[in-house]
Amino acid sequence: MGAPSISEQNGERSRFFGVRDMLDRLDYNITTSRFGKFFNLRGSGGREIGDATFFREVRAGLTTFATMAYIIAVNASIISQTGGTCECDLTDRQACDEITSYVACKEDVRRDLITATAAISGISTFMFGLLTNLPVALAPGMGLNAYFAFQVVGYNGGGHIPYRVALTAVFVEGFIFVLLAITGLRQWLVKLIPATLKTATGVGIGLFLTEIGLSYSAGIGAITGGGTSTPLALGGCPIEKIDKLSGACTDGIMTNKSLWIAVTLGGLVTSFLMAFRVKYALIIGIALVSIVSWIRGTDFTYFPDTVEGNARYEYFKQVVQFHPIKRTLNELQWDFNGNGRQFALALFTFLYVDVIDATATLYSMVRFCGVVRPDGDFAYSTLAYCTDATFISVGALFGSSPITAFIESGAGIAEGGRSGLTAAVTGLCFIVSIFFAPILASIPPWATGCTLILVGCMMIRQVTQVNWRYIGDILPSFVVMTFIPFSYSVAYGLIAGLFVYAVLNGMVKIVIWISRGRWEPSEYDLKEYWSLKSSGDSI
Repeated sequence: MGAPSISEQNGERSRFFGVRDMLDRLDYNITTSRFGKFFNLRGSGGREIGDATFFREVRAGLTTFATMAYIIAVNASIISQTGGTCECDLTDRQACDEITSYVACKEDVRRDLITATAAISGISTFMFGLLTNLPVALAPGMGLNAYFAFQVVGYNGGGHIPYRVALTAVFVEGFIFVLLAITGLRQWLVKLIPATLKTATGVGIGLFLTEIGLSYSAGIGAITGGGTSTPLALGGCPIEKIDKLSGACTDGIMTNKSLWIAVTLGGLVTSFLMAFRVKYALIIGIALVSIVSWIRGTDFTYFPDTVEGNARYEYFKQVVQFHPIKRTLNELQWDFNGNGRQFALALFTFLYVDVIDATATLYSMVRFCGVVRPDGDFAYSTLAYCTDATFISVGALFGSSPITAFIESGAGIAEGGRSGLTAAVTGLCFIVSIFFAPILASIPPWATGCTLILVGCMMIRQVTQVNWRYIGDILPSFVVMTFIPFSYSVAYGLIAGLFVYAVLNGMVKIVIWISRGRWEPSEYDLKEYWSLKSSGDSI
């Protein structure tokens, strides 16, 4: 007699004409085969992983892809705002958008980045699953891509260093990251930053993403520059009614129909679905706004009857097509042309933020899986750290910002994903999506704007983990959280927070030392403990 089905093992029988029994038997056969043994699935022999079965891992992989597939359109939309390798010699970089050839070039860059994002996410996630047997997905990190686009390179290349030099910084960072992982310095570097500032950085990035999602360039267009009177002002007017000098709306505030479609379908409907734990909520929201925006002949269409709009529509009608990467592939530049100092700053920021973000996310996901050992480490940890670091450099060759572990991997883990098969399935889904570039390239920025806002909302939930009981932790954390979005820079926010933390707590230490402990600040005993000594449960 053949092997019992999983439903038989549980004392249950299918009532769907034997279909469920057949699927359970197929699941059992694959799970206990050599294929299943490679991923240590249940019943395969060797170091089996809990209740990991083939179908459960596949379902978890699909869930992870559904919750993070938004990165394909969002990452391309954000990074393409730099102009990529497109050339514009105007001093006013905003005016570059009035040059037809430059706008067309930026659109080509966006399409390249859609292919690049899907490719690097697919390859890195698939290989990570095979090499580490962990259900964690990798992709260009949110927050880091915003820093790369708007602070390092700048809108239309108006930042500190050119796009190609910024890619070189990311490329070098990956190799340094590998070295840190091999030598064990990666965990030690993370401990240099107090835990409350690590948490505040995540909150600040969440606010940063919200600000971008509200903007015109990569969001729903709800806020704009307020000229000389205020740094920000309420927007929502049609883009042609924005004053080119002040950046403020001259008329028609909150009358832009694309804004309200984004708020209604991309914001309220998506939030409603999230309330009922619909795992495809973010994708559904992006899809609804996009489909409505694809209707021609409306005031909110993404394909207006213009040269640019008609070109978009002709490309969109192809539906399935492989878009080769032409403008962003292997565009590293090693001649810094006097940008050495800014290159070093960008490299340091990418490295430091990535150490915090990638290491903390990866560790928390592994801990969520329940495979962390009592000493605080996990199997193949060095290989896992080296793998994600290697693909940072590979991603730079594709023209992308740094690759990192995605917190959305938790959705797949919650669905039962426990092995690298989950990550492998997610990676394959990304690879298949490469061939649907015309559809993905036609997703308007206001379709992904509310997704950025919702992701930012989810990121700031960790604000409760900041130590709000002692001023020496409160003020530096608050500085980090506010400076990141208000300075439009993760780097400046981190530097400001670390500076305040070091000076304030240094002054307190000096007073305590001089008074030999007689003078202590109020609630000093509630300060967060910080030490360079290693701990088994530390990141």
